[in-house]
Amino acid sequence: MSGMLLSARDLGVRFGGVLAVNGVSFDVKPGEVFTLIGPNGAGKTTVFNLISRIYDPTAGSIEFEGRPLTAVAPHRIAELGIARTFQNIELFEHATVLQNLLIGRHVHRRSNLWRELVFAPQVRAAERETRRRVEEIIEFLDLQHYRDTMVAGLPYGVRKVVELARALATEPKLLLLDEPSSGLNPEETNDMAFWIQDIRTDLGITVLMVEHDMSLVSRVSDRVLAMNQGEVLATGSPAEVQAHPGVVEAYLGAADDASSLRRREP
Repeated sequence: MSGMLLSARDLGVRFGGVLAVNGVSFDVKPGEVFTLIGPNGAGKTTVFNLISRIYDPTAGSIEFEGRPLTAVAPHRIAELGIARTFQNIELFEHATVLQNLLIGRHVHRRSNLWRELVFAPQVRAAERETRRRVEEIIEFLDLQHYRDTMVAGLPYGVRKVVELARALATEPKLLLLDEPSSGLNPEETNDMAFWIQDIRTDLGITVLMVEHDMSLVSRVSDRVLAMNQGEVLATGSPAEVQAHPGVVEAYLGAADDASSLRRREP
């Protein structure tokens, strides 16, 4: 659809005899926070894996800025402007926070081997720019205290922020956050909400998120898509989706009411 950053149409993927995603369609507008919710096994992370080209769809299409993503090699996704965090943190544990962020900048390297070997002026200029960008991200996410610390020695909550920082180091247009509050305590979840809001407002980055914590979803999301058993149940504002009878039943059973969905985490 014209004007959309990301468009998915009738997405389907089958693993053997299991239809993990079936007929899923949605659009993500530039500058919004769009969140996928649903019970465990609903197909949310599978949709993320389709967008990031870990899986190929067996049906449907995905477009990013009007370009078919299925025509793009998986290792080229970051170059298009799509970055991702994972539910299970994926960092280089025996490298420092700074080194992990510098790795995230690798997608922007444009020099050839000869210039690298002689450390040509273009390489020196690119290195200075890389360092400047990384230091900006460290300051943005208040990671100054940890910049030279090995990731293996960091608390879990800080690691989550470091993974977010590394994704930001690629300068994405679209940031995929896979359960950013998973494993965080209430204070850390509150901080994560601030980061997500600032990423959208201050950095102008569009966010597509999978999340279970409904308080976080309600706080940061512009629109929400609820899934169950690989299919779309409802799309709308957080309040509209949480009040949808099909969403309430999928999460809690028909006997519970919508107010319970707002209070409880599935």
